[in-house]
Amino acid sequence: MNTRSSVRLAAGAAAAGIAIATLAGCSAGGSDSADSEGGDVTLTWWHNATSGPLPAVWEEVAAEFEEANPGVTVEQTGYQNEELQRTLIPNALAAGDPPDLFQVWPGGELRDQVANGYLMALDDVIPDTVSSVGATVNPWQVDGATYGVPFTFGIEGVWYNTEEFEAAGIDTPETFDDLVDAVGALRESGVAPIAVGAGDGWPAAHWWYQFALKSCSPETLAAAETEFDFSDDCWVEAGEQLQDFLGIEPFQDGFLGTPAQQGAGSSAGLLANGQASMELMGHWNAGVIGGLTPDQEVPAFLGWFPMPGIDGAAGDPTAALGGGDGFGCSSDAPPECADLLAFIMSEDVQKRFAASGSGIPTVPAAQDSLEDPNLKMVAEGLAEASFVQLWLDTAFGTTVGNAMNEGIVNLFAGTGTPEEIVQRMQDAAATL
Repeated sequence: MNTRSSVRLAAGAAAAGIAIATLAGCSAGGSDSADSEGGDVTLTWWHNATSGPLPAVWEEVAAEFEEANPGVTVEQTGYQNEELQRTLIPNALAAGDPPDLFQVWPGGELRDQVANGYLMALDDVIPDTVSSVGATVNPWQVDGATYGVPFTFGIEGVWYNTEEFEAAGIDTPETFDDLVDAVGALRESGVAPIAVGAGDGWPAAHWWYQFALKSCSPETLAAAETEFDFSDDCWVEAGEQLQDFLGIEPFQDGFLGTPAQQGAGSSAGLLANGQASMELMGHWNAGVIGGLTPDQEVPAFLGWFPMPGIDGAAGDPTAALGGGDGFGCSSDAPPECADLLAFIMSEDVQKRFAASGSGIPTVPAAQDSLEDPNLKMVAEGLAEASFVQLWLDTAFGTTVGNAMNEGIVNLFAGTGTPEEIVQRMQDAAATL
């Protein structure tokens, strides 16, 4: 199949597209094999739910699966996303001691894991589960075979405090110039305009991603993924635009050391508690913010709007940056791992996931269970996007993605240049 991660969302989309209508502490070791006497199995499950309502949902799911499958124990553990993706899972896979069920991201990272024989092919073991999410599963496939199933998919946008916008006399930005004006008005009103968790790296990088998305044509983005072609001037222009944006001081004091989603002092916590007015973040953010307020509820002031386009730029102004979270089984996991994944993807569990406000489910029948108005807005934004580009570090793979993110963080810190970001990407690609 076409392994491009850029996902077109028109009706009758091509193979690489996603049709909107389809839309505990444990060792790193995998399962205990069934013993000769009792046949008991212990499954290890690693995920990225550490705050908000989702940890309780996954705990409940694990308990229900154990009850329905006597002799099976599920040890589920949540880790911070960056640690899980960049350190824990790669190290466990390389050491030959991975968990059974774990978070699997599409794009270059998935292709590398498949090439190394780390993942179980799922089409023959849980075919109904694979087909239940329709074309949404395509980014988790390599050469037509499925190695992960996404339980949520959505796009990134700007989460904001509607009350602070109203107090500053700001309308929802429709162009990038409007966003710049909003930053100035909010600064004058005495609040930090935008929170960013640059201490975790990737939230800062996503600002550059957005400038690249709005400045580079869809064809240029596709060439970058398939050929690692970063020769177009738009890649340097993205850094120049970010540099200009940094010049208006849009972010909170100390943003270089701020974490993204851990604790009240994180960027999500600053927005949750009225200390910043905006945050660029993925579709899961409402649940995270709700877990960081004193009453553990999503604040009534929370709103959302898609990242606006840049007038006159080559990029599609209605394009969106996004992706999803999926699970896959290690190649050595027992059959019960695939059964657990099928249970997680069941309509009932997907409905509970949606109702919890943790994200947009991928099983179509569960989408009516979305209760959070902000997630409904994200779902509408997803439906209206001309196409969705997977997160650039995900699309390009770990080697290029890490080099790119490091260059962007250096630009944030004032120690790098727009040209250096692109050079790092080209140098990393040359090693592949």
